[in-house]
Amino acid sequence: MVKRNLSLIVCAAAMLLMFSCVSTKKYQSLESENKTLQARYDAIALDNINCQNSLSSANARIVGLQDQLTAERSNLAALQSALDKCLTSSSQGNVNISKLVDEINASNKYIQQLVASKNKSDSLNMVLTNNLTRSLSKEEMQDVNVQVLKGVVYISLSDNMLYKSGSYEISDKAGETLAKIAKIIKDYNDFEVLIEGNTDNVPISQTNIRNNWDLSALRGSSVVQALQNNYGIDPKRLTAGGRGEYNPVASNDTDEGKTLNRRTQIIITPKLDQFMELINKAPQTDSTEVKK
Repeated sequence: MVKRNLSLIVCAAAMLLMFSCVSTKKYQSLESENKTLQARYDAIALDNINCQNSLSSANARIVGLQDQLTAERSNLAALQSALDKCLTSSSQGNVNISKLVDEINASNKYIQQLVASKNKSDSLNMVLTNNLTRSLSKEEMQDVNVQVLKGVVYISLSDNMLYKSGSYEISDKAGETLAKIAKIIKDYNDFEVLIEGNTDNVPISQTNIRNNWDLSALRGSSVVQALQNNYGIDPKRLTAGGRGEYNPVASNDTDEGKTLNRRTQIIITPKLDQFMELINKAPQTDSTEVKK
């Protein structure tokens, strides 16, 4: 439309020049104005093209944003659904967590009781061992070995000191040593006492003793009866046993090894019922319910 108007103006100006004898100066002025108008027209046309391109780009962005908005609304709905499920089960989850915490606290308390019991037992074993070794003379310590293994006190007595040769009868010289051991046992009346006889692998050749099993058991029984009858140890705390040649501490291929294997052990242990009582106090857990 603008171009048409400009063309009419140009024609009118030409006609005026042709038929009205317009001056050259006037014509040049009109021609300059026409060029200016043409330049403005070209600029407006270019702006129009740029605006159309910008509009198309904006429309494309609007479509992309609408798609993104639709996707975000879908994600929001999924998150809301998940949140609703969490809120629904939160009360049960809180109950399970509370139960788990209670069980952990109970277990910790039980472990502390076990540790305290073990520490007490270790302390008593150490005091018992120290008291016994201090009461024995250097000569007696040559035939007596005292040690603590895995919470148990082992007092090992050599057969040369304890029995008459080839017999299960206790010798007279063993009385003083047994008296000292008996005093320690009486002082620690919360401990059980196992008397265990052991031999080397040389077969016994006495008519009234069938084999080394018999000999080791008879020797253990002799010490038990001596502790009961001569030193007043409660027989309910005592147990006699024999292991024959089947619990060696050294090789039976040498005389030295055989001497070490011929021994009677007084094994002092805490009463089992105390440990069983503590075990029975162990907290019970319901792992199935906690895993829900």
